Amino acid sequence: MNSSPRALGLWSATALVVGNMIGSGVYLLPASLAPYGQASLYGWALSAAGALLLAGVFAYLARRHPVAGGPYAYVRIAFGDFAGFIMAWSYWISAWCGVAAIAVAFGGSLASIFPELATPARATDCSLIVLWLGTACNLAGVRTAGIVQLVVTIIKLLPLFIVIAVGATRLDAASFVPFNPSGLNWLPLTTTTAALAVWAFQGMECATVPAEHVADAQKTIPRATFIGVALAALLTIAACTVVLGLMPLNALATSTAPFADAASRLWGTGAGITMAVAMAVSCLGALNGWILVQGQVPYAAARDGLFPAYFAKVDAHGTPRIGLVVGSAFATLLVSANFTGSLVSVFTASVLLSNAAALMPYSSSAAAMFKLELRAPAPSTWRLAVATLALVYGIWALVGTGVEALLWGAGLLLAALPFYFHQRSRVQTQTGG
Repeated sequence: MNSSPRALGLWSATALVVGNMIGSGVYLLPASLAPYGQASLYGWALSAAGALLLAGVFAYLARRHPVAGGPYAYVRIAFGDFAGFIMAWSYWISAWCGVAAIAVAFGGSLASIFPELATPARATDCSLIVLWLGTACNLAGVRTAGIVQLVVTIIKLLPLFIVIAVGATRLDAASFVPFNPSGLNWLPLTTTTAALAVWAFQGMECATVPAEHVADAQKTIPRATFIGVALAALLTIAACTVVLGLMPLNALATSTAPFADAASRLWGTGAGITMAVAMAVSCLGALNGWILVQGQVPYAAARDGLFPAYFAKVDAHGTPRIGLVVGSAFATLLVSANFTGSLVSVFTASVLLSNAAALMPYSSSAAAMFKLELRAPAPSTWRLAVATLALVYGIWALVGTGVEALLWGAGLLLAALPFYFHQRSRVQTQTGG
């Protein structure tokens, strides 16, 4: 295979992490967290700590094994082909489910700006158009996708900085009373709010996936991962907390565009429209980054003989076109299905399935770090501790996604088994094994 150009530097790789983490979630979470008030900070704190632990896992693994595929590659190195295949399949599902959910959110953000687009058919068209525009951008090459990601990330962060800076001086004291309107005890409160916050932190590993396209990967990926996770976590928590303090909780709980409504209260209707535009741009950035990832995962698995060989084919730019197009085709089916029923309910289901599918590779990556560190000549106690805590967090968050998401995820994984054994049989036949 021709070597791919090292197209992503530190800032492009960091933008991939930040851009994939800060997408539709940050703009929609305040409404989801409103029933829990400022007590949702407990869940945020736990999820942020878990995200940083997982960032440590990915930074360590990327430094030790700078190979394409991210979580899939690390699990395969530690536990073998079968475990690697399951994680590749699970992570790929997470990627294109996330793409579908973000495309739907983009359609919703446009509908809040142009009410005539609020019909199911027109919203579907908007979502699919932007999905395939993002696919076309990635087909132009990893370098082009990286540049777009950097520019869009900068643009979409500005409104968040403004809301945090100005909103912090205009907080409504009534929004802080009661502190915990849900009445839940600490443990169920933290579990529920942390499970909601998982979507905002998904994407922390994204710099590890296209590792072979990253310049000086052993240094760049760990730095990009830590910088990206820390920046995205601080901005997301601060922005959501400020919005929770700007509006009455009963109004916020029913808002379909919390940031736009908060901006309207601060500066008027024009500001609300501007914030809705910012949400659309944010979705574009996240969509671009996740489409890049959905092509890289099957590419890495195919190179190792676990996915069909055509997924490993790249063009002159080093772009795995087959994985991009097939992933976007699955996302298209999911987007189309979203608009046959309740938009909100199916969007939520897509998010939870994406979270569950991602948390399996996250947890398994922590287990891989633990096993690989034990193999080291002088195992580090603190690294083993980080891996253990990250594994506990990952399993806990996975359980928190709920029974329905777990059952759907299990069903999709079971459906993959015939595919795996067929592919392994073909490889053994070709190699004479």
